[in-house]
Amino acid sequence: MTARLADIAAQAGVSEATVSRVLNGKPGVSATTRQLVLAALDVLGYERPVRLRRRSAGLVGLITPELENPIFPAFAQVIGQALTRQGYTPVLATQTPGGSTEDELTEMLVDRGVAGIIFVSGLHADTSADMGRYERLRGQGVPFVLINGFSDQVRAPFVSPDDRAAVELAVTHLTALGHRRIGLALGPRRFVPVQRKVEGFLRCVREQLGLEGAEAEGLVQHSLFTLEGGQAAAGALIERGVTAIVCASDMMALGAIRAARQRGLDVPRQMSVVGFDDSPLIAFTDPPLTTIRQPVQAMGQAAVRALLEEIGGTPAPHSEFVFHPELVVRGSTASVPEAAPGTAVPRPLRAAR
Repeated sequence: MTARLADIAAQAGVSEATVSRVLNGKPGVSATTRQLVLAALDVLGYERPVRLRRRSAGLVGLITPELENPIFPAFAQVIGQALTRQGYTPVLATQTPGGSTEDELTEMLVDRGVAGIIFVSGLHADTSADMGRYERLRGQGVPFVLINGFSDQVRAPFVSPDDRAAVELAVTHLTALGHRRIGLALGPRRFVPVQRKVEGFLRCVREQLGLEGAEAEGLVQHSLFTLEGGQAAAGALIERGVTAIVCASDMMALGAIRAARQRGLDVPRQMSVVGFDDSPLIAFTDPPLTTIRQPVQAMGQAAVRALLEEIGGTPAPHSEFVFHPELVVRGSTASVPEAAPGTAVPRPLRAAR
């Protein structure tokens, strides 16, 4: 092995340590240097390690956290169609409870020689996760793009909706209907989209309703991004006397409607509910859900364009492409009730500053 490293290093004009880093897929080696080492392997007749063999131009990996939430199949469909139009074949890899982790799915795709990977709502959105995994992936020469979530520690294109603006659209809609006690139900606080939604909510209720500090923060309830999570969060907010609830996903919004009905509250006559995503079929719920439409089509197509630029050798800027959401008003929101049974009468508010 020592002689082999020395031969490759001499042929490539680099150090043996650099050759070792390339062969082991370690970060810290420029793309130009990596190509010199791979070319030296070919010239000397050495077989490339599996992970370094020429990647198939036809395969692109797509990793999603689940498929139960309809927003993820929606992303998969848009991204798959965009890749197919460009001559690529999408390989969908989905995490399941007790199944493969994101890292394991990534390794599987890399071993199969994918040309690149698109991550949707992955660990890049979790502020408690180690972002070094993405730098290691970059060190292996695999282009990737990340959707929903942002980290300045990761050198890659990000594609996101404007989460702050999304919540502000919802709160503005509800205040226009006369609501003054508006709750926010969302997932765990460690996720970037959650933190951004909270920021937008606190700013909006401060500017429009004069609420700030503990009073405003008391209208925020964290739970899980599931129907059951939305039900639990909404139950806690209803006990605090809200007349409207903004949810961080359509699934949570359906849970919020269930929580309201369990307490004898009519939606929307006595409790207004707003979702987020505008998932397929959500217009056909009972009542049809008012929601914030995540621009899935534009975001998915932008992610594919950015990835293909990376694959083609003209990398997209390592920054965040932010897309503005849209308020879709349907039947789950209405004017504030005079007094909703089972809820506290809204307290007088200070004048907005």
